[in-house]
Amino acid sequence: MMEAGIVLALALGLGWPLGRYLAAVMAGGPMRGDALFLPIERRLYAVLGTDPRQSMGWRTYAAAFLLSNLVLGVVVLLLFMTQGSLPLNPNGASNLRWDLALHTMVSFLTNTNQQHYAGQAQLSYLSQMLGVVTLQMVTPMMGLAVLVATLRGLTGMRGAGAQDVPVALGNYWADVIRPTLRFLMPLCLAFSVVLTSQGVPATFSGGPAATPLDATAGMVEQTIPPGPVAPMVAVKQLGTNGGGWYGPNSTVALENPTPISNLLETLAIVLIPVSLVFMLGRFTGRPRFTLLVLGTMLTMSVASAGLAMWSETAPGASPTAAAMLAEGKEVRLGAPASALWAALTTQTSNGSVNAMMDSVAPLTGLVAITNMLINAIWGGIGCGLQQFLVYLLLSVFLAGLMTGRTPELFGRRIEAPEVRLLAVLVLLQPLVLLGLTAAALTIPGVAGTSNPGFHGVSQVFYEYVSAFANNGSGMEGLADGTPWWNLTATLALMLGRYPALLIPLAIAAMLAGKRAVPESVGSLRVETPTFALMVVAVIAILTLLQFLPVLVLGPIAEHLTLSIH
Repeated sequence: MMEAGIVLALALGLGWPLGRYLAAVMAGGPMRGDALFLPIERRLYAVLGTDPRQSMGWRTYAAAFLLSNLVLGVVVLLLFMTQGSLPLNPNGASNLRWDLALHTMVSFLTNTNQQHYAGQAQLSYLSQMLGVVTLQMVTPMMGLAVLVATLRGLTGMRGAGAQDVPVALGNYWADVIRPTLRFLMPLCLAFSVVLTSQGVPATFSGGPAATPLDATAGMVEQTIPPGPVAPMVAVKQLGTNGGGWYGPNSTVALENPTPISNLLETLAIVLIPVSLVFMLGRFTGRPRFTLLVLGTMLTMSVASAGLAMWSETAPGASPTAAAMLAEGKEVRLGAPASALWAALTTQTSNGSVNAMMDSVAPLTGLVAITNMLINAIWGGIGCGLQQFLVYLLLSVFLAGLMTGRTPELFGRRIEAPEVRLLAVLVLLQPLVLLGLTAAALTIPGVAGTSNPGFHGVSQVFYEYVSAFANNGSGMEGLADGTPWWNLTATLALMLGRYPALLIPLAIAAMLAGKRAVPESVGSLRVETPTFALMVVAVIAILTLLQFLPVLVLGPIAEHLTLSIH
């Protein structure tokens, strides 16, 4: 519990100044670092042929977002499919099969980092550095850009060039380039240096060879692949990416060698998502809005982490169950630290692990799945708050119906067109997740689960939930390198990313186009503890009622089975 308190205190303490700084970055005004960053930014704007002072309408903004994703996706896909004949390939990685290359590209393009490959063995250094790390750096800032544009629409903010656009939401290219250069890259550079000081490798060498101690493994010699691990771990943790250099992620000592590195990497999972909450009040000029969001997210976060850490102590468990729960935990770190990481990595869209999710207690697995279904406890960079805004809009609409007031948010009425778009997002999640899970469990031979019982249901459902939530973690135990898993997970990845970002952007533009109604005594006030409870209730209802049957068939049934034995 002490580590959880330290992580939470550091996240809140560091998140406040980082959030204020990020608000200034996204506002686009003069800053102290202009002498360093402006020349680089201007060259990038010239290459892109854009004027950062020119605001865009939501359709132009969305088109720029999709175009950037398409161009990056094609380049990275070709890189993965030709890496065997390209330089910087000391481990002799061959070209990825087309379906695996497609899944890997879409996974990193959607800020998910779901891995159906072993990074140290199947990707070249060039693919890791140029393909994976580039997407890990840029895609979180794409999500942030769409969030900021949505906030401009909801709060009526208008930037330069607004007179030329009916509803001006800012310039997409500037909203991506400024935080990438001025915020994420410097933060990752500093963090990678700290990780290197803890023993995380940062080298281009092919790695030494060692003789395994276990003679039964049939290996005479094994090559240990190091590589530039520290920079990738830095951006994987800070960028809510989660994809590690090594297949087992931060359970590997080379990615996470010491208790200090474990504490810092755990903190990095939530640092920027917490900073974004503090950014809200400064950026929108509504400090009480930050209190609403922070209070709601913090309450759910503490409850989630507390339940996960409690479940891993095996209270009242039989010796057999306690021994089973010890499997898959990193003995260097201990079960509580693993449970805290599991909770935070699924509260955000990080998805990295320091213990195998397949071996956590069933209730911890239930917590992880629930966190991802909510996808807005802290959430990913940009997309987490975007999902929270969806819950907020739904809560405003429902509260208006219950109290007989016209549903309004920030002085603008929420009417039938906006509610229809919200309904699309509400229905899309169960249709995708339950449909794909049912198909995988029904069609013989496609699931490839290692456990045919209740845990097998959890394994399959977890994989699709992780993809749709753009989280990337997995329970493993699946034959997930097959065309079935690569293609169906790719579908879930895209449907979980693009509608969740672009539909709230469209709603914000629709609201921004309406005449603002001055707030009065009769207005529904959202920045209150009562309304925060309303939001939590809406989240719980949407999460539990839609998915309770599959949760009962999976982790809840598994927990009851362990309790009996």
